[in-house]
Amino acid sequence: MPASPTTFEPASPATPVYPVFPLPGRMSRFAIRRLLLQGGLYLLTAVTTFSAGVVGWEPLVLGVDADVTGGLAEHGLRGLVYMLAVLAVLTAHEAGHFIAATIHGIPATLPFFLPVPVLLTGTLGAVIGMDGSRATRRELFDIAIAGPLAGLAIAIPALMAGMAWAEPSAESLFSLPLGGQWLLGWMRPDLAGALIRPNALFMAGWVGLLVTGLNMMPMSQLDGGHVIYALFGERSKWLARGVLLAAIAAIIVTGRTNWTLMVVLVTLIGIDHPPVHDEGPPLDRRRTALGLLSLLIPVLTFMPEPLLLD
Repeated sequence: MPASPTTFEPASPATPVYPVFPLPGRMSRFAIRRLLLQGGLYLLTAVTTFSAGVVGWEPLVLGVDADVTGGLAEHGLRGLVYMLAVLAVLTAHEAGHFIAATIHGIPATLPFFLPVPVLLTGTLGAVIGMDGSRATRRELFDIAIAGPLAGLAIAIPALMAGMAWAEPSAESLFSLPLGGQWLLGWMRPDLAGALIRPNALFMAGWVGLLVTGLNMMPMSQLDGGHVIYALFGERSKWLARGVLLAAIAAIIVTGRTNWTLMVVLVTLIGIDHPPVHDEGPPLDRRRTALGLLSLLIPVLTFMPEPLLLD
């Protein structure tokens, strides 16, 4: 499912770090190739998200069993709106990280968007590279929290607009997280508890909530892992390990094996957050309060069973 972590890449004296704003005349061939790759991935993500909107968010594979050209006349506008909205959500999320990193002088890359040919969503999110070993805990917190807050600032209004125009449906592939259910009950009490026919803005908001919920899980190098490390330092590893064990237990008890790959990937990346070189001062009260409140984000936005496949 979509995910958009900020990768933490400690640098050694022999390893070049990511430039924050490389000047064209000083860019290495590697940097130019990286920019071309990032631009290409962005364009491919535009194609796959546009296609997902055209076919109506179905589990079809682009170029295999998805007839996109046949639906352009009728659903091209829907595909365009979805593409623009979901790219806006993902761009805002990654821009939040990048801008905060730049403000603190922490080298970071522009985002790598992740297209996927399966047209349920058309994307797996985006990711940036960051030399987080240079950040203090306060700086790491600012960089980590900026992405989810910026993404939600776009995703929630998009979801609300989609709900405002939503229609009930006899069947739907997509469930809503707890926060989405509350929002639907407030905005559209006539649809509370009902299945919703997906529309472009609803789906862009849905993707935004799922991406944010996944990234704010308090473990590893996900945004939530950065946040709990900034809050608790080395003690954060016990929270991260507890969340992992709870996730494994939930998969076994509920049989939701669709999350097994996610658990394996997080485990391979590493459950414990890498230490920073300079701890710096502890978080102030404002950051601590915001960090503790942010732990509610995955509770409100993460869907244990996002797809209703039964």
